[in-house]
Amino acid sequence: MDIEKILEEAVKQIKESDGAEKLNEIKVNYLGKKGELTKVLKSMKDLSPEERPKFGQKVNEIRKSIEEKLDEKKKAFDEAILKEKLARETIDVTLPGKVVKQGHLHPNTLTLREVEDIFIGMGYKVVEGPEVEFDYYNFEALNIPADHPAKDEQDTFYITKDILLRTQTSSVQVHEMEKGELPLRMISPGRVFRSDEVDATHSPTFHQIEGLVIDKGITFADLKGTLQVFAKRLFGEDTKVKFRPHHFQFTEPSAEMDVSCFKCGGKGCRFCKGEGWIEILGCGVVHPHVLEMSGIDPEEYTGFAFGVGLERISLFKYEIDDMRLLYENDDRFLKQF
Repeated sequence: MDIEKILEEAVKQIKESDGAEKLNEIKVNYLGKKGELTKVLKSMKDLSPEERPKFGQKVNEIRKSIEEKLDEKKKAFDEAILKEKLARETIDVTLPGKVVKQGHLHPNTLTLREVEDIFIGMGYKVVEGPEVEFDYYNFEALNIPADHPAKDEQDTFYITKDILLRTQTSSVQVHEMEKGELPLRMISPGRVFRSDEVDATHSPTFHQIEGLVIDKGITFADLKGTLQVFAKRLFGEDTKVKFRPHHFQFTEPSAEMDVSCFKCGGKGCRFCKGEGWIEILGCGVVHPHVLEMSGIDPEEYTGFAFGVGLERISLFKYEIDDMRLLYENDDRFLKQF
């Protein structure tokens, strides 16, 4: 039996193979249980005892040669595949890097963080509360009874007779006052809801920041000093403030605060409509009845409260003339911040 012929044929097929699958097929055909070399070994029974050792050694040498050729060819295939992959995935380190676009904070968020930092620096805590609120906390506890006209002015979204979407974050202050943990210094930023038509200055949902201080001996002078510090830190040290008498149901006395136009320095411009002043917030001394309803003795404690629209500050601070831009997700607008 010419076993050299088997080796010659196997080597030829290995050289002509075109992939790992073909190599595996050759391996099975020559080295498998039913392969050519296995058939040769089975024929050893026809040889004399003297011839068997030499013949067996020769078969093993041929098996080893075929295995080596298979390994060499497989290695060549692997190297070719790797070379092709490297060529396909080559990275030119001399090319400029790709710019990875990253998101950034919304102008409302930037403004809110700045306001929070100012008040936290003055010893205030930031408190959040429910957006779906009881009528009592949104109105009654703030000295606005059921038949009061101020209730109609709010254009409230009612869910049931006694449950609504809050129209102001002052409701959070009532929850805090009821805890009785005095003295109290807090701001309550959050989203509020009113049935307003959408235009350049109105939206059915917007954000407010309400502030409250309750302590012994608090006066309107403390309110003025606090808000003056707030205005200067937010709009610049040259900012001036003035207070105009006003009426709010939950404070007495009440006022609205204006700041000198930070665009023209109070000289008058398009931004402040030539007046030199910009209305910024409402404020006042907490009404004694509001304290009483929350279980606080107005003979022992007094306080002040204020409220400012977050969007209002953002519009002024970033000189935006249309509130709708803050909500429309126009990338051309938002990426400026």
